[in-house]
Amino acid sequence: MSMSQQVDPLIGRLVDDRYRVRARIARGGMATVYVATDLRLERRVALKVMHSHLSDDSVFQSRFIQEARTAARLSDPHVVNVFDQGQDGELAYLVMEYLPGITLRELLKEQRRLTVTQTITIMDAVLAGLSAAHRAGLIHRDVKPENVLLAEDGRIKIGDFGLARATSANTATGQQLLGTIAYLAPELVTRGTADTRSDIYALGIMLYEMLAGEQPYKGEQPMQIAYQHATESVPRPSVKNPGVPEQLDELVLWATEKEPDERPSDAQQMLERLREIERELGVTPLPTRTAAASRFPEELPDEGEQTGGQTKVMPEAATSVLPPSLTSTGPQEDADNAAVLRRRAKRRRARGVWLIVLTLLLAGGAAGAGWWWGSGPGSYVAVPDLDGLTYAEAESTLAGLELDAQERTENTLDVPAGEVIRTDPSEGARVDRDTVVTVVTSAGPASAELGQLAGLSADEVRGLLEDSRISVAEDDVPLFAEEAEGTVLGVSITPAAGGDPVDCAAGCSVHQGDAAQLTVSLGELPNVVGMSSEEAAATLDAVGVKTEVVSQEYHDTVPEGHVIYFLERSEPGSWRPGDTVRLVTSLGPQLFEVPDVVGMTRDEAKAELEAAGFAYSYNGLWDAVVDEFTEVVSMSPEGGSQQRAGTTITLTITGSF
Repeated sequence: MSMSQQVDPLIGRLVDDRYRVRARIARGGMATVYVATDLRLERRVALKVMHSHLSDDSVFQSRFIQEARTAARLSDPHVVNVFDQGQDGELAYLVMEYLPGITLRELLKEQRRLTVTQTITIMDAVLAGLSAAHRAGLIHRDVKPENVLLAEDGRIKIGDFGLARATSANTATGQQLLGTIAYLAPELVTRGTADTRSDIYALGIMLYEMLAGEQPYKGEQPMQIAYQHATESVPRPSVKNPGVPEQLDELVLWATEKEPDERPSDAQQMLERLREIERELGVTPLPTRTAAASRFPEELPDEGEQTGGQTKVMPEAATSVLPPSLTSTGPQEDADNAAVLRRRAKRRRARGVWLIVLTLLLAGGAAGAGWWWGSGPGSYVAVPDLDGLTYAEAESTLAGLELDAQERTENTLDVPAGEVIRTDPSEGARVDRDTVVTVVTSAGPASAELGQLAGLSADEVRGLLEDSRISVAEDDVPLFAEEAEGTVLGVSITPAAGGDPVDCAAGCSVHQGDAAQLTVSLGELPNVVGMSSEEAAATLDAVGVKTEVVSQEYHDTVPEGHVIYFLERSEPGSWRPGDTVRLVTSLGPQLFEVPDVVGMTRDEAKAELEAAGFAYSYNGLWDAVVDEFTEVVSMSPEGGSQQRAGTTITLTITGSF
């Protein structure tokens, strides 16, 4: 078995009796890309093979086939050509043109930010390719630096139409989602719909990144970034890079307007504006170095030629694969044919010498390389960062690295339910392929059952709630009640997930992260009946209650100015601090005028006093005398005086014979 096959069993295989796989170029979440030889047409091609664990998934299959059909509708020098699509046993594959080089993402990683000339060169090509898609009625839906290919010969192409859809089918739902979160247009976040202007937004974000050296929005969780796309405006790249011309600033702002109607309508309109800017700045896109195109069939190793255990198809430094016109700002000299031939002859002579040395080195290093890639450090893979992904997404990512996933859930307040919290082994750990990685996902907040809380002390209830990770408001709702001071009268729980508060005084079900409000007794409201109005006001003011004398009444026993009673609370419920108690105070007993009965007979005086509401007394011996022979000669209290009703008037009677 060759060393390449130890790395990847597909290397060396003949696919569909036509394509001989030579080396692996790249590996992603959905497919692996190889360089292969088309034996029928004797040309190098890129073979994109869907991961085997996705081959039973109809959504991924249809997306894979969609890429071939979409690209087949396009014919543009700035779009990666797809030649063929097929199935060989369990392998689903696409055949695409082979472009030795790097992606824009790799260039950005090496240079961080690009020059204005580099940026304009790349944007001009990408816009031209995307214009062809838009004219064909297609939305790319996954515009990002990873999908912009920069070939060694200077060609710039946009690829990966796996998410592309017709403009009439613009709704993004379910597993047809959306592309990469960093380039997601606001309408995809808020409404889930896409059109050509959604591609324009992604281009604006990519243009910002090329000029500023970073993406405009950052966040620990994908939804934080999505929220910023939906609510914030993209800043000018000149804030991060003062060398950015104002025209490119304005182009970024135009392309990233939150409202789609305010952006360029399609890639052609944005390209037209870019070319106006090129004329204004006096900058033209760098020319393609077509001479380089003739190099790659010769520079790629022949079938079976190996370097360090792998077929070498990519240079090590990102910028080394680009023509000088894209990796430097100096002038470029055109190479004439004679110079090209001289360089090739020189390389062949040098290759003859080094081939002997290389053969000896390979013979001596084969065993060591076999150990390195087979069971040594070269066989290890790093556990990726999966935080914030769903388990299905994490499982797919791990499968792409030949790692097995196993789910375990934990309750947590900090991570939304269903998202990955961490992995075991943790991110960055290097492990053997086929290692089982435990993916810990969030089960959301834990639930708890609370028993009777009313009647317990406030401290006890706070302890019970905090043990269940329920936050308790610092300020209780105080009420005057019969229960002892500090006794809990009521508990209101507001769910963290939303909804109306729940009465939990008699017990209830709660979840970690919910919020509680306690209602606590202050003891009974002080009884101020019988106190003077001044004393009552001072007593109630001491407990935070105001007073107001609203009326006065006569009272036989309550002294004048003292409280007879107070009215009910103006609103139903218990008294609480801040309320106003309305008092009714006494006017003292009511007085009536005593009629003057002096000179009247005994019975006349009695009748007059009874009618006025007074009692009377006299010497009972006078009852034996005929009334007409009696006469009242004095009375006490005197007639005309003011006395309480019912007061006894003492009469002095004499005979009138």
